[in-house]
Amino acid sequence: MKRVKTVYDHIRANNVKTAALVALFPMIFVALVFLFTWIIMPVNDALSTAIRVAVPTVLVCVIWMLISWAFGDSMILSMAGARQISDTDPNYRYVYKSVENVALAAGLPTPQVYVINDSGMNAFATGRAPRDATIALTRGIIEKLNRPELEGVIAHEMAHIGNRDIRLDMFIITGIGVTVFIADAIMRGMMYSHNRNDERNNSGAVMMMVWLAFTVFNVFITPVLRMAISRRREYAADATGAYITRNPIALANALEKISGHSDVRKLSHNGTMAHICIANPNGSRAFMSEILATHPPIQQRIKKLRSMII
Repeated sequence: MKRVKTVYDHIRANNVKTAALVALFPMIFVALVFLFTWIIMPVNDALSTAIRVAVPTVLVCVIWMLISWAFGDSMILSMAGARQISDTDPNYRYVYKSVENVALAAGLPTPQVYVINDSGMNAFATGRAPRDATIALTRGIIEKLNRPELEGVIAHEMAHIGNRDIRLDMFIITGIGVTVFIADAIMRGMMYSHNRNDERNNSGAVMMMVWLAFTVFNVFITPVLRMAISRRREYAADATGAYITRNPIALANALEKISGHSDVRKLSHNGTMAHICIANPNGSRAFMSEILATHPPIQQRIKKLRSMII
């Protein structure tokens, strides 16, 4: 008899797959630098070059991550045009109380609650850690979902907070930004050396190979891995959110209503925002194909939720 998968199985499987995908980032990066430089130099020199490139890249990533850690959440809320609400707000008091109740069920501190004045149906969570996290909900999602469905969405976002997905996404975005910046700096360095008629041809060739490795990593590898991680974390947040409310059907119903109505004007102009929302704020349109989509197909998410045993 085939074993029925529980919510715990879904959470565990998605966490394992996420860890494997995250580990691929540095492994593929070092491998690319090694392979490209190996074309023009002996294997030992290529390995040494790969290490010399990887170490400063990691250091710069760490420094920039700390900066993003300090200011990233406030920047995101500002871009979204979100307004903070409290339990004394007459129009949204029940929304704040719903967040408070779900946080209690999840065993997490009550996050700050913000509302985005948009009729589209979407939501996201941000913050450095559970103790200073924020949940933002659009006016549309508040008005068009019933109480259990809204709590399902809140539980999904609370799951992102509890699973530390906010931290993970911030680290990935920052890391990608650093590799793009370094690739641009290498290109500018090559142009400057060329303008000065630099005769160190071997050094220039090594820089070219390193730049090609960065470019391949940034253009072809990181988009696929980043989207794959984003999809895994959405599945995990669905499963964890269903566990928090003990009501996977309510979240499934919410996603069904959100489907096709997730466009949010202030979020759709920033590609980074798509990854942290419960559904793509650009609507149901895919970028190029399913492999480059920020979210799993909503119908697939609904199917998984309806099959879960709590």
